[in-house]
Amino acid sequence: MFAHLFPLLIQPGTNTSLADWQIAAAYAVFAVSYMVFALGKFPGLRIDRPGMGIIGAVLMVAFGVMSAQGALRCIDFGTLVLLFSMMLVVGCLRLSGFFDWVTSQIVVRLKPRHLLPTIIFITGILSALFVNDVICLVMVPFALAATRRMGLKPLPYLLAVATASNIGSVATITGNPQNMLIGSFSGLSYGYFLSRLGPVALIGLVLDWILLAWLCRPEHVEREAEELRAMAVPTVTMRELRKPAIVIAMVLAGFIGGVPPAMMAALGAALMLITRTQNPRQVYDEVDWGLLVFFVGLFLIVGGAENAGLNSDLFAVAARLNLQNAGILTLVSAALSNIVSNVPAVMLLKSLVPGFHDARTGWLVLAMASTLAGNLTITGSVANLIVVERAQGEVHIGFWDYSRVGIPVTLLTLAVGSAWIVWIH
Repeated sequence: MFAHLFPLLIQPGTNTSLADWQIAAAYAVFAVSYMVFALGKFPGLRIDRPGMGIIGAVLMVAFGVMSAQGALRCIDFGTLVLLFSMMLVVGCLRLSGFFDWVTSQIVVRLKPRHLLPTIIFITGILSALFVNDVICLVMVPFALAATRRMGLKPLPYLLAVATASNIGSVATITGNPQNMLIGSFSGLSYGYFLSRLGPVALIGLVLDWILLAWLCRPEHVEREAEELRAMAVPTVTMRELRKPAIVIAMVLAGFIGGVPPAMMAALGAALMLITRTQNPRQVYDEVDWGLLVFFVGLFLIVGGAENAGLNSDLFAVAARLNLQNAGILTLVSAALSNIVSNVPAVMLLKSLVPGFHDARTGWLVLAMASTLAGNLTITGSVANLIVVERAQGEVHIGFWDYSRVGIPVTLLTLAVGSAWIVWIH
């Protein structure tokens, strides 16, 4: 019956041990889950993305699309370990005042004309080394404080934080969650990833600076003398920063030296947790548990759909669209990332790339496009939303305020990134 109703679902690559109704159920769960990922919540219900991840995963097992043991095999524990460990490392750094100290040492010594490029490059570099969402949490207060001190309107500098965090994070495997997924699935080393996409990030940050300076000319506003001097410098001693600095240097050296990123990040997190002063519960609060749950659910939802024959459908679509072409893959990845968000988009496309003639280039294009596409709209990435929410008490960033910068930045950086990857290969 279902073979007649859903002829496109029953493909040669479909798991023949599943009944027609199970295949149809798997595709229905997959479609509804991705609808929620695209909308951010289930219409009329209080179900968010992590919640839908849990529900979809449970339904895949409940409908018998996969067994409990099969569900465990679908989870990429290396990605989860890397993401969790980096959250712990970054959380420890933030609680120790490391990020506040780094930004304050630079920002408080600036002249107004140097503020925009400085914020762009600090945000971009830190986002490459650490998870970009956390860097936005750190940089927004300093951008606001610096603009108050210098008598500047803050909007261009907040847009700089949002766009630069996405652009900078494209450089490394640890820059954002989707790159962590790609690093785990592709087997590309940290050094190889950095050498290929680091230049894309650097060129993108320069373009971001030029476009922001042109589209949002910094404007001075009148401030009282006391307000111009008001910028709290964190009272952090070098002794407190010594251990975090050593651990971070060790972790980055391990990444570049070829140690598996998940193992190196886990070692760094373990060392960070050895402390006499920091309450571990404060560190645990820094972990985005909802994101980890979302990842687990997403692994199972996509795994169940693949078990029901999703791969064969995707391969057919890929052949028709010629996704092995870097330009076409860039457009498809960018569009899909803005429809369902970048992590679900990467999960959906991950099964196609290993079959490409040049899989390494495919992985790099997917990482580049899914990340840079986050700058297109205000809802394009979590980093953008963090900037908007953190600044809400002082500055309103509207959809057009963001889009007039985000759209040209996205289109230009995607074009440059795609051209760069084609040229180096």
